[in-house]
Amino acid sequence: MNPFQNTTIVLGVTGSIAAYKSAALASQLYQLGAHVHVAMTDAAAHFVGPLTFESVTHRPVLRDVLALTAESEIEHVTFAKRAQLIIIAPATANTLAKLAHGFANDVLSAIVLDTRAPVLLAPAMETGMWENPATQENLETLKRRGMFVLEPGAGNLASGAQGKGRMAEPNEIVGQARRILARNGPLAGKRVVITAGGTQEAIDPVRVISNYSSGKMGYALADEALARGAEVSLITSVDDLPVPFGAKITRVVSTQDLLNAVLQEMCGADMLIMAAAPADFRPASRADQKIKKEAAAELTIPLVRNPDILGEVARIRTEQPHAAPRRVVGFAAETHDLLANARRKLERKRLDMIVANPVPQTFGSDIVQATLLKQDGSELDLPPMPKAELASVILDQIG
Repeated sequence: MNPFQNTTIVLGVTGSIAAYKSAALASQLYQLGAHVHVAMTDAAAHFVGPLTFESVTHRPVLRDVLALTAESEIEHVTFAKRAQLIIIAPATANTLAKLAHGFANDVLSAIVLDTRAPVLLAPAMETGMWENPATQENLETLKRRGMFVLEPGAGNLASGAQGKGRMAEPNEIVGQARRILARNGPLAGKRVVITAGGTQEAIDPVRVISNYSSGKMGYALADEALARGAEVSLITSVDDLPVPFGAKITRVVSTQDLLNAVLQEMCGADMLIMAAAPADFRPASRADQKIKKEAAAELTIPLVRNPDILGEVARIRTEQPHAAPRRVVGFAAETHDLLANARRKLERKRLDMIVANPVPQTFGSDIVQATLLKQDGSELDLPPMPKAELASVILDQIG
């Protein structure tokens, strides 16, 4: 699900050096399928020219509060009504003050004053201006009126100083915009717990037993659930993928870590999707020092079984249904007898649905082939598709 597709967004750009980031933001929104209309203040045009935004949005920039549309309608009134979301990035201290006090002396402030669409503010300014009580009071006023604020980060500022005031990055703004647009989506009000990545079991301080799981499927599921309005808790063992904005992140290493996190997060959840690939075995003991290869010509490492996470979830669903998720989805990655092994796991772990993937095609790839098997006996055999697309199908099917 793409909440940006065919959505009309007014992107307000005001007079800050951070306006250069807004061009990338406008381009990203356009590529996501939104109809992007940029409204610039005169001060913003000193930093980035209107032609830049017209090139990436393929629409004329709104500049004049008195301008008429081609249909002789008042331009700022038309876009105030047409907009489904207004983003102001960067939002300067001056802009925040104008909005808080109801001024409408430029096209952007006039649109905001007249609109009923949600407004997302991404402030950018010097630290002193950000911390000034007047700015903070204006922000609180705007929040009380229902506007969304994505606070600036800390770092190098245009003056050369360091401190809080850097505008959020375009990816963060897009993530927050997605949350706003999805707030009435099909999973709004639902809490979804998703696991991702392969776990690691230590042999010694430098070596581990693990697997080839990249975590991409779990992250795709988290992105899709967020796009549908869910509150998402992502339990992950990987740290080299972009974090889905808005998800609660819990970092884990071992299978025991993963079990502990799942048991904690699943309480009160509507759905648990176990896309992680936990190691089935771990060394019986961990060496305190690095094992030197010169110590022996061969090395034997006794292994013991790790906890069965889905087995424990199944037990809780039977004995304490009030403490278990309403729906549980598992994954089966198999080198042979794919469907037979997946069916056995489906029944044994009391899953509502299982996603059966052939190995090695599933690990690390952006394209995956899968068969979805449900508890009611139905099967859905899918062609190879991107993991983002499969995530959408999985959420469609589990309901």
